[in-house]
Amino acid sequence: MRVGHCTKVSRSVNMENLQNEYLFPEIFMREFVHTQKYPHARLIRLGVGNTTEPIPDIITSSMAEHAHALSTVQGYRGYGAEQGHMELRRAIAEKFYNNMGIEGDEVFVSDGAQCDISRLQMLLGSNVTVAVQDPSFPAYIDSTVIAGRAGRFQEETGKYKNIVYLNCRPENNFFPDLSTASRADIIFFCSPNNPTGNAASQQQLKQLVEFAKANGSIIVYDSSYAAYISDDSPRSIYEIPGAREVAIEVSSFSKFAGFTGVRLGWTVVPDELLYANGFPVIKDYNRIVCTCFNGASNIAQAGGLACLSAEGYQAITTVVDYYKENAKIIVDTFRSLGLKVYGGKNAPYIWVHFPGLSSWDVFNEILEKTDIVTIPGKGFGPGGEEYIRVGAFAHRESILEASKRLKTLF
Repeated sequence: MRVGHCTKVSRSVNMENLQNEYLFPEIFMREFVHTQKYPHARLIRLGVGNTTEPIPDIITSSMAEHAHALSTVQGYRGYGAEQGHMELRRAIAEKFYNNMGIEGDEVFVSDGAQCDISRLQMLLGSNVTVAVQDPSFPAYIDSTVIAGRAGRFQEETGKYKNIVYLNCRPENNFFPDLSTASRADIIFFCSPNNPTGNAASQQQLKQLVEFAKANGSIIVYDSSYAAYISDDSPRSIYEIPGAREVAIEVSSFSKFAGFTGVRLGWTVVPDELLYANGFPVIKDYNRIVCTCFNGASNIAQAGGLACLSAEGYQAITTVVDYYKENAKIIVDTFRSLGLKVYGGKNAPYIWVHFPGLSSWDVFNEILEKTDIVTIPGKGFGPGGEEYIRVGAFAHRESILEASKRLKTLF
């Protein structure tokens, strides 16, 4: 390794406050070490939620046509609107927020929900307080730390001092007791939840909206897995009366359209959402987007529009159903082994309980003995200890093979 030259620039104290590496690169690193140790292992990746099935031809054809048009005088386009093409913004509003009062100019098209989470962190003041579900997607916590809002990490609890952790476990149906919850300015809430796979009910989200209104809070609602909902659970926070006044919603084409590599998402900021001084949040978010983003790829947006056509949406729904069947196979496998299993019905993630065991130990044992990659629950916060997350994104033959190996191990 080269010896570097020290400048006089101090490292950010917020970056120093981060614990270890981001979860998913850590998983990739351990996976790499395993393949170096066992070069002939047939690895099955059920960890990081990366889609595996081909994008339907009707969608890729639209992207290819748009890409080819860029080589013609008539079809060439340079920069587009930072907020996204209005045709796609309107299509998103009509497809996912019909009868909820959301208009196209309240939809901001982006390169993915995770990027939007960081843009929202940039939008918010440096002194705001933050609440997260526990367990939860690690980007909510890590981006809060980077923004300098988290306080010091407390080794004894596994929590950051200034973050409010909302306990979401089987004992409370994965929904926090809001009657005892501390107030926070910003509440990150994901439903269907990553990692537990649980979708909040209409009544639960009504409580959440009422809690936010009573406390003057803003909900950042992540609906990236809404396409996997199989029952009457709400697919958007805006199905709840009054949510337009207290909630921002982020979502993504990644998991329902297979756009994990294409990169396309959106954020909804309603006109009625105001700061304490009455200034519209949407105006500041528009400023952030125009300053920090040049707009999503024209080619990706063409694909997004094709996804929302009648034929395109039917095609991607077929792929979602494929992953849902994978999830059912995984759920049935773990249940046949006598383990408590959650999720898998309304999300592509299965949350498996191993009472009394370290989640990293369970992860390591499964990887070492079956060549299957999962995710240790501890990586999603202290509430994830004793659990592992298993993803349904894989080819069917891999899911069936994983089922056999797990049954042999346990």
